[in-house]
Amino acid sequence: MFVFSLILKATETVGQTAHQAESGSTPELPNIIEIISSLLHGSGLAVFLRTYQNLCFSAIAIIFLGILFAKASNRAKLIPGKLQNFLEIPIEWLYDLVTGILGKKGEKYLPFVGTIFLYILTMNLLGLVPGMKSPTSSLNTTLALGLTVFVYVQYTGMRNLGIIGYLDHLAGQPRDIVGFVLIPLMFPLHVLGEVVKPVSLSLRLFGNILGEDSLIAALASLGVVVLSFVHFPYIGIPLQLPFVLLAILFSTIQALIFTLLSTIYLSLMLPHEEH
Repeated sequence: MFVFSLILKATETVGQTAHQAESGSTPELPNIIEIISSLLHGSGLAVFLRTYQNLCFSAIAIIFLGILFAKASNRAKLIPGKLQNFLEIPIEWLYDLVTGILGKKGEKYLPFVGTIFLYILTMNLLGLVPGMKSPTSSLNTTLALGLTVFVYVQYTGMRNLGIIGYLDHLAGQPRDIVGFVLIPLMFPLHVLGEVVKPVSLSLRLFGNILGEDSLIAALASLGVVVLSFVHFPYIGIPLQLPFVLLAILFSTIQALIFTLLSTIYLSLMLPHEEH
């Protein structure tokens, strides 16, 4: 009975998606949390699920990655099996990316950069799974990711440069009379530049994933409208399928761009000998 209610509620939500597309608002495909919260009819749990649904899907991505890598590492072999070999491919690629930008000493930053890439990629692709949603289509999620990179980069700079060296970096590393005279100008500009970086990272990722998911939802609802003459509700032509393949590519590219820029921001904060 509960499963039947879920299916019925899902079809109603698809109809709401079509109405959103027709009214000009941002269309969204139904997800399992919205369906369950609708069945709970305004209870406290329903409000909680609706309010924190992006956190719930982020937790799903974390749990999925944790189980996947735990299973692969527990059965690690000198001659890797299929799962281990599959997971070692992105790790080796990320190793080449990080060390190519930061040098050999960049190995110690690989866990952070690699986790950022895999986490964002998983969240991006999660929205392509029926009943799921991309948490990165929310500005709250992407801004949190940008702030995480910002805090880590500033912490790394202070740890490697020291407080004096860190302030010297923000002042533009003045070494002559002209540099010292320009400190009142360079210091605010460098601080502003550091603050803008997480904002640009978060807005870029948010805008692209939101647009991608909205396009798929709009095409799915359009497929329902096209077959409206059959008078069987919420059944339509899957017009979104070709764009799902493109969305997989774009989701990967956006995760790569976020990771690449984060690594470059990190390199700019490190001493020159670590570049």
